[in-house]
Amino acid sequence: MRQNLTIEQIQNFKGKYPKQLWYLFFSEMWERFSFYGMRGMLVIFMVNQLMMNDEVANLQYGATQAFVYAFTFVGGLFADKILGYRKSLFWGGMLIIVGSVILAIDPKQFFFMGIGFTIIGTGFFKPNISTMVGKLYKDDDNRRDAGFSLFYAGVNLGALIGGYLCIAVANGNMLSSIVPVNLRWNVAFGFASIVMMISLLTFVQTQKSLGEIGLSPLLDLDKSKKKTYEYLTYIGSILVIPIIILLVSNSEYTDIFMYIIGPCSLLYLLYEMKNFSLKENKKLIAALIFILFSIVFWAFFEQSGGSLSLFAASNLENTVLGVKLDPNGVNNSANSLFVIVFAALVGLVWLWMGKRKIEPNTVVKFGLGFLFLAGGFWVFYYTKFFADANGITSLDLFTFGWFVITFGELCLSPIGMSIMTKLSPAKLQAVMMGMWFLASAYGQYFAGLLGANIASASENSTNIEKLIAYADGYKQLAIYALIAGLLLIVISPWVKKLMQEVK
Repeated sequence: MRQNLTIEQIQNFKGKYPKQLWYLFFSEMWERFSFYGMRGMLVIFMVNQLMMNDEVANLQYGATQAFVYAFTFVGGLFADKILGYRKSLFWGGMLIIVGSVILAIDPKQFFFMGIGFTIIGTGFFKPNISTMVGKLYKDDDNRRDAGFSLFYAGVNLGALIGGYLCIAVANGNMLSSIVPVNLRWNVAFGFASIVMMISLLTFVQTQKSLGEIGLSPLLDLDKSKKKTYEYLTYIGSILVIPIIILLVSNSEYTDIFMYIIGPCSLLYLLYEMKNFSLKENKKLIAALIFILFSIVFWAFFEQSGGSLSLFAASNLENTVLGVKLDPNGVNNSANSLFVIVFAALVGLVWLWMGKRKIEPNTVVKFGLGFLFLAGGFWVFYYTKFFADANGITSLDLFTFGWFVITFGELCLSPIGMSIMTKLSPAKLQAVMMGMWFLASAYGQYFAGLLGANIASASENSTNIEKLIAYADGYKQLAIYALIAGLLLIVISPWVKKLMQEVK
């Protein structure tokens, strides 16, 4: 493997994909296996093993996921300023491995300690590998979209396998003849640590093919000074873990954090806006509209790891089209399967519409995403009409709900970070990307609050009463998603004017 490739040599690759993309694809795939495998187990573990009630478990889930996404921004900053993408990714991977090994050893005793390590680790790992994918292409290379589509497939392949396997093993619906009952959760968390090791080994063994991509931004500094900055980053990230454990294990502290960080970032943005022209500020207002609506979208979508996990555990059959499957595994992985199968098709539909000048603009696509989201939650609500006397309903219909929601996600997937960079002045791009990640954090946080609210309505209920309470909660979310989608479509001409030349 050549070790001294220049960026020009890498970017002038022949064919559809650079070979480096495949190495990053597999590193990301195994890391997403670990992430989604653990994510899918959190609420069920907290209820079944830590004996939390459904409401508290939803709040803890929201807090955990909120900090994961909030620290993604922090990890990206340290990568940009001190470590570089490669060292940041490696350090993050090591922390994730430590966290998942701690959980595999004794998840009951060390649950929040393990979670603390994985939160900080994911913050260092998550933003940097996708940044390196972008560096494989020149800015005007029309093969970039195909590269990111392949990378996106890797994300979903990892989520599909990990999302199903880990919780199915923990629930005793896979490998039950091999794994003793008392070790099921240990082995499930152990899978997350093993695949993370594979991810990191894949990256370490292939990183030389990346040439100078992802190296430290401090190469011009004195070597000892550079090392000092790096070691301070490593030490600081470990010292902050006890604080994270405290914040995550006490959801009221998370409330305080979220009440402060959002308004402060908004005030800072308003302060910065006085330094820009009216045209630039109009684009920033458009960006804020996308940010606010994305919070709502992810608050609903991320019921998957919270209230929908509990709904799947208590109220769903265990067959899809006659095939016996773990209901929680289906809840965790159906979306990823449908993304893999239909992402290319949706892309072709947009191209077909674009050639005929009828492709909807970005704002309308965002609105359509909400309409599909509403449709999916209406299907979840409708499952109550197929329930038996014990409150057990159709997993087939539930899976169809995820099928509908997937098209909502695919309407939003081209927007995201891309639109943030297009709408932001160069001097504010880092701030706006931070706010986009913060929006994801708020989405996760509100997902926990919504899930807790739905769960509180079913406390001390029979299983059939619990089913009705959850289904009625999903009906409310469907109505709110429908209103949000219609509102976006109605205001789309105004938002499009704010965006000006940005498509």
